[in-house]
Parts: sequence; C-alpha cells; structure tokens
Amino acid sequence: MQVNSSVNEFILSGLTQDVLMGKVIFATFLFLYFMTLLANFLIVMTIRYSQTLGSPMYFFLFYLSFADACFSTTTAPRLIADSISEKKVISYNECMTQIFAVHFFGCMEPLVLILMSFDRYVAICKPLRYTTIMSQRVCVILVNLAWVGSCIHSSAQIFLALRLPFCGPNVIDHYFCDMQPLLKLSCIDTSVINLLSVFNSGAICMMSFIMLLISYALVLHSLRNQSAEGRTKALSTCTSHIIVIILFFVPCIFTYTRPLTLFPVDKLVAVFYTIVTPLLNPLIYTLRNAEVKNAMRKLWCNKL
Repeated sequence: MQVNSSVNEFILSGLTQDVLMGKVIFATFLFLYFMTLLANFLIVMTIRYSQTLGSPMYFFLFYLSFADACFSTTTAPRLIADSISEKKVISYNECMTQIFAVHFFGCMEPLVLILMSFDRYVAICKPLRYTTIMSQRVCVILVNLAWVGSCIHSSAQIFLALRLPFCGPNVIDHYFCDMQPLLKLSCIDTSVINLLSVFNSGAICMMSFIMLLISYALVLHSLRNQSAEGRTKALSTCTSHIIVIILFFVPCIFTYTRPLTLFPVDKLVAVFYTIVTPLLNPLIYTLRNAEVKNAMRKLWCNKL
C-alpha cells in the first residue's frame, strides 16, 4: 500500500497536549459520541420498524442517520482514545484507511441531503406526480448512486494520498488523518496534488451547496401558491433541512475549498462537522418533526 516512503507511522498531535484538558476532552467527546450513536440508532430503528414513516423523505433520512453514525465513528473513537494516551500513533495503512472512510461517509451526507431536497421539491412543486416520480424503485436507485458517488470521491482522495512520499517529519497537526495536514509533511512539491484534492473535495462541497440552495429557493418560491396549512407544514420541514445544510456545509467549505493553508481553528472546525453535526442532525429532525416524534414514542413505548 505504501509508495516510496520511509515513514511507516504518524503521530497525531490531537486537540491538546495538556493532561488535564485531555481528560476533559475524553469525557466530553465520549458522551457526545455515545449520544450520536444513540440518537441516530433510534432514528434508524424507528424508520425501519415504524409503519407510519414509509415516505421517501424518511427513506432518505434513514440513510442520512446511518451516514452520520458512520461519519462520526471514523474520527471520534481515535480522538477519545488519544486524548488520554501518551503516544498518539497511527500506522500508515490505518491513516490511509481513515482518509478513505472520512471522505466516503463525509461525501455520503451531502449527496443524501441533495436527495432529500429533491424529494421536498417534487412533493411541494409537483404534488400530483409525487408518487410516480418518487417511487420506491427510483429512491433505491438514487441511494445507490449516492453510494457510488461517495466511493468515487473517496477513491480519488486515497489515490492522491498514496502518491505522497514521506521522508522525515511524521507529526500530523490534527486529530485524524486528512489530506491537508499530510500534504504539509510530504517531501515533494504538492501543489498539483493539492489542487486536485481541493478540486475533488471543494467541487463536491460547493456544487452540493449550490444545488441545495437552488432547490430550496424553488420550494420556498412555490409556497406562495399553497394553503396556509400546507405552507406551514412545508416551511417546518424545509427549515429543519436548511439548518442541517448550513451546519454541515459552512465548516466543510471553509476547510476544503481553500489553498494549502492550515489555521489554528481548523481542528475546532473539524470537530464541528465530524462530531457535533452528526449529533445535531437527528435532534433537529426529531425536535422539529411531529411525525418522527410520534412514531418514535409509539414504537418504543410499545416495545418497553
């Protein structure tokens, strides 16, 4: 797997070198990670077994929650373990695997959000054709395309990462392996690889963000012709979607659409979109969605 490199392992600097602060980080992020898994697990299981959440929107929400749980798992366990560990060592192969996983599930989330926005667009702007356009077969095909798109994106990232030789310094100034910190350690001119990496990740972030803004702008524009009740319901659903989009895309765009420049705030920004956002997504959808709350209450109260 390794190509022209004398470095077999890397040292992650983590979020802090302070022992006391490390214990605080351990407790805090262990709690956040547990809550992320629990919240997303509840949504996944509720949608899976509830008889009232069979619409395409909840089909896509199922995969969004699954992607959120997996995305958080790509970084949180190592951050938690390293926060109380003296040696924050990660092997070369583990580092490459982490890059692939982070970008795979990190790409899956915006692609599923696009599917959810498309679903809302069809439901609100073309209600009479909704069941025909958003059939179960079409939904399955769209989700499969999202999986394929994520695989292509992450494969491109790992292909670029494997082209980087490392000859000396092996301390990654981050709490997980990603392209930007690795480019700083490479012993070759990385300008071309950096440009390709920024184009790969940045293009997905910007294009997805623009597509989502356009789709929801069309939805909001069409609400003028809706009844007061229909407008209120549609606005409630779209508002929760827009909040999720902003929380995910703003930090991602900040991280992946700029030249090779590392800022001290990068780690905090990464914490937000890799750990905090996957926890906020299920909370936003359950707190603002009466159908999910009712289905969850009915399902789990009966089981308990």
